[in-house]
Amino acid sequence: MTSSARLSPVRYERIAFLSSGTPEAEMALGELTAAYGNVAAEAADVIVALGGDGLMLQVLHRFMGTNKPIYGMNRGSVGFLMNEFSAENLRERLSAAEASIVHPLTMRATDVNGEVMNARAINEVSVLRSSYQAAKMRVSIDGTERLSELVADGLLVATPAGSTAYNLSANGPILPLDAPLMALTPISAFRPRRWRGALLPDKARVTIEVLEADKRPVAAVADHFEIRNVMKVEIAMDHETGLVLLHDPGHSLDERILREQFGY
Repeated sequence: MTSSARLSPVRYERIAFLSSGTPEAEMALGELTAAYGNVAAEAADVIVALGGDGLMLQVLHRFMGTNKPIYGMNRGSVGFLMNEFSAENLRERLSAAEASIVHPLTMRATDVNGEVMNARAINEVSVLRSSYQAAKMRVSIDGTERLSELVADGLLVATPAGSTAYNLSANGPILPLDAPLMALTPISAFRPRRWRGALLPDKARVTIEVLEADKRPVAAVADHFEIRNVMKVEIAMDHETGLVLLHDPGHSLDERILREQFGY
């Protein structure tokens, strides 16, 4: 679940700039550092990420649990989570910014050897076939079996913030940021052929059991963290962890997701 709010005016004095390393981002880093300084991230009042959405996800993962606000400026190819770049009046922009609070998903994956691994995802957790054969999966919600056998290229659980990413490409629904929901979306479902997924309460616990794992290997991916040869994947939303994203007024995540639903 994600919520948006207007922060009380804050004067961000100590800014840490993080670059994706591209020439455009490095040039912006030099310009901004000269104008505002650049403190160590641990000592900063706010983190400014210079790059695209890939960098923003990395930064959000890095500072998860610290409550540090993250403000992105687009110096990459994809910038849905980012603000427009400008080196002028940055502190004023930061003070006027609106905050979106994003809660990540937790993933608990058990592989074929019985090893258990945990990860978090801001956009989605995906369960994907690893061979030429489609995956076979059993899907349960809060301990109740809902699909005895899903045959598909994969299945994903998306947060509202992630509903416009991989989920949308897989024809999943776009979720308003303040909706207490998660999207459960199949990827190229073969059987049941007409199943298009489900909307789940954000307090639901999703369990995906892999059938015929030796014949049809499956990987589980939480954002960029991949675990191969999984047997079972358990997914839930972590309501105790909040990530703070800052956006310029009129360009909040709520507004961007609303615009996405109308195709602009």
